[in-house]
Amino acid sequence: MNTKATLASIDHSCRQITTELADWRPGIAPVAVVMISLNEAHNMGAVLQNLVGWAQEVFLVDSYSQDDTIDIALCYGVHVVQRRFRGFGDQWSFALEHLPITAPWTMKLDPDERLSDPLKTEIIEVISNTDAEGFFVKIRLFFMEQSLPVRLRLLRLWRTGRASMSDVLVNEHIKVKGSVAELKHDIEHHDSPDLEHWLDKQNRYTTAEAIIAYNDLPLADTPRLLGTVFQRRMWVKQNFNRLPLRYVLLFLYHWLWQGAWRAGWVGYAWARLRSDVKRLREYKRREIEITGRLPVKRFYGPGKPDSRVQNFD
Repeated sequence: MNTKATLASIDHSCRQITTELADWRPGIAPVAVVMISLNEAHNMGAVLQNLVGWAQEVFLVDSYSQDDTIDIALCYGVHVVQRRFRGFGDQWSFALEHLPITAPWTMKLDPDERLSDPLKTEIIEVISNTDAEGFFVKIRLFFMEQSLPVRLRLLRLWRTGRASMSDVLVNEHIKVKGSVAELKHDIEHHDSPDLEHWLDKQNRYTTAEAIIAYNDLPLADTPRLLGTVFQRRMWVKQNFNRLPLRYVLLFLYHWLWQGAWRAGWVGYAWARLRSDVKRLREYKRREIEITGRLPVKRFYGPGKPDSRVQNFD
């Protein structure tokens, strides 16, 4: 049986459990993994299978999912709470401040991410003998189920109680008190099961970023051209709209500098879409300026039948 079929069978079995909830069985790593979710049933079984036997604890802050996210998480014994989503920074700050984490280390993980086996081994070895308070991890991107030669460098692991989260709507940033080191191996980021899901997610993200730009809200960190890598990214974000040929340059950055060309057509599509997303963010901000209205959140798809009119099934 292949991996997808195995996970589908596990998830089906989990959904049958209705009387007694399981307890998470502590793994070999003294790490609490924390995730937030909204309708992540398509990822939940795979990410939890990835953590079984490794993580000491797993926590999930759910934003009232309408799919089987909660059923699957509870079946695995995950500690689940629900809370209305107000922004990524706000939701993560709640998680770090209120979850009953007892493990000495905490790790931020998204449901569409998987820890590579070398990374699991490296984390156990490194945290047993380190003075660092946190660690950067390389995030290797997957798109259309293919690995891209593109890696992000994000702070994802820290001593419990030593981190705080920036208060932003999107692109939240972890701040650690003390020295920070870097791990060698990867987290795999499987970005959306299909392009339909990916575009829907980017549509929501760009709306939030357009509102931030329109209201001149603080970014995830102080924009500084000569600051840290993350601060330089914030400087580019703040000044991006002033650059000539900016969308061409952004495509070339992803396509050539980051090496997406090595992934063939999939890499080309990813690089083009990344620049298109940036353009969409700017168009949305300009729309707000022109109309004087913030975007209205809409729900698409069918609702319940209306009893006042004749209904045909």
